[in-house]
Amino acid sequence: MTTHDLDATGLLCPLPVLKLRKRLKNLQPGEHVIMRADDPAAIVDVPHFCAETGNILIETSDEGAVQVYLVRKGL
Repeated sequence: MTTHDLDATGLLCPLPVLKLRKRLKNLQPGEHVIMRADDPAAIVDVPHFCAETGNILIETSDEGAVQVYLVRKGL
């Protein structure tokens, strides 16, 4: 399994999700992205983006003020 890192800290809505979309576009189904973001809107935006695009939000966690999202590219 290949996991890619994406640092979206310091970016405001909608940039974290737009960067996630761009990163996922070039991946094969089943590959993973770990995205870090500190935009409060990402808490809502990332799950919604995954549900709408067929990608899978595997896990969310917090590292201080930063949210960490593990996303698997869908089919």
